[in-house]
Amino acid sequence: MDLSIIIPVYNSESILPHLVKEIDTVLINKNLNKELIFINDFSEDKSWETIKHLSKSYSFIKGINLKSNYGQHNAIAAGLNHASGDYIIMMDDDLQHDPKYILKILNELKDGHDSCYVKYLQRKHKIWKKILSYLNHITSSYLSGKPISIYTSSFKGIRNEICNKIKNDYSFEVFLDWIIVENSKRIQTIEILHRERFDGKTNYSIKKLLLLWSNMILKIKPKNKFKMILLFFVRFIINSIILKVIKKKEFKEKFIIIEKTF
Repeated sequence: MDLSIIIPVYNSESILPHLVKEIDTVLINKNLNKELIFINDFSEDKSWETIKHLSKSYSFIKGINLKSNYGQHNAIAAGLNHASGDYIIMMDDDLQHDPKYILKILNELKDGHDSCYVKYLQRKHKIWKKILSYLNHITSSYLSGKPISIYTSSFKGIRNEICNKIKNDYSFEVFLDWIIVENSKRIQTIEILHRERFDGKTNYSIKKLLLLWSNMILKIKPKNKFKMILLFFVRFIINSIILKVIKKKEFKEKFIIIEKTF
């Protein structure tokens, strides 16, 4: 398998047919043995029925249906567990990530980069999301020691070797990008134009972004002793105040798959 594309799905039934059509148009003449894996993260609409229908129309589509809403990182992990491509690309389901950039990411991986992240130009997000995303970026850069120029976005690609590392090291609610950055000797960042959401409204609320930031703080492992001490106090605040206020939903497992199309 040359290429696996992993897309977590939540309440996107109206978008999915258009997303598949755009991806197919980009890749149809590229002589790639590919698979497109949709992971339905307990959508409240008919996203799973749409995925099953699309998998019958397109032989390269695979669908995974999760038992509960485990969140984006865990849904991606479920997809990565079933990815067989030499190169794996992860992207969102709302068409703000233009599928035409899949080939650009793929070329960077083929050129020898272990991972490739996308940095958005002219982001089409509300101001509060831009602020919280920037906070997450600055914090993760400082604690992990990664260059601030590496923007760990949700549109990214990795080589199969990194995917296997995630399969081996991924624990419940781990910060996925930590594993990718920690195990990538060569990381590339490319700039792309960010598109408006195709339909519906964003699934990321302030609460979800705070949970993502809190999860990163709780799971990241800095090597610097000062940062470790600082992180100890920050984690205490998160555990004792923030997570109680926003009432984080607890799970005993990373994810449970209840149905697949393959």
